[in-house]
Amino acid sequence: MRLPRVMYSFYEHRLARTLSQEELPHHVGVLVDGNRRWARQFGTSTEEGHRAGARKIVEFLRWCNELDIQVVTLYVLSTENLNRPPEELTALLEIITNLTRQLQEEGICRMQAVGALATLPPELQEQLASSVQRTAGNPGPHLNIAVGYGGRQEIVDAVREVFTDAASRGESLEATAQALSIEDVSAHLYTRGQPDPDLLIRTSGEQRLSGFLMWQSAYSEFYFCEALWPDFRRVDFLRALRDYARRQRRFGG
Repeated sequence: MRLPRVMYSFYEHRLARTLSQEELPHHVGVLVDGNRRWARQFGTSTEEGHRAGARKIVEFLRWCNELDIQVVTLYVLSTENLNRPPEELTALLEIITNLTRQLQEEGICRMQAVGALATLPPELQEQLASSVQRTAGNPGPHLNIAVGYGGRQEIVDAVREVFTDAASRGESLEATAQALSIEDVSAHLYTRGQPDPDLLIRTSGEQRLSGFLMWQSAYSEFYFCEALWPDFRRVDFLRALRDYARRQRRFGG
């Protein structure tokens, strides 16, 4: 049973007051899942489901801005998604292009595109590059928008860069392999220089990471939410943050 809006507003306000800034995660990653199922539930097109999901992303970033979440990574398009039917993929890529343009215009975050960007259509590549450049000085969270992203591919690309850099310095492959460290790989990830995610959220009730931030999530806390992404509310986000605040992070100790 749904509570009246005024009761949800009161509950949301009270929930927010229980969270101190010291308890909040520094870096939040979200698998924005459930757009297609949302569309089926409402008897509308898959395209409209993706549009609703894009609107939710803008809303979500406003919440993060209000809560002073410093880094956000959103899994928007995986490498596997690039194999979807052409009519759906074309519409989805257009929606992502428009989303990045809107985020650029709103000025609520600093954008960084992460993924195999060369596999994307030129128009989207150009828009992503423009958004990265034009939002560099913005306040608000640093947004990693994962487009054409795959966790395994990121690790492969990182290791390839390690060996390519070593070769450019005249070092042998054998010596590089022997000296290879966790720090070497971390320094060549798409998110290099950033803190690993403290909290990963997946919507739609699915309980798997689907290759999202595989290297970086070694000690992340996971939160799985039943709500489909377009239905994800601020109160759902606050519940995830409250759950995170109550956990004791051990980092393997």
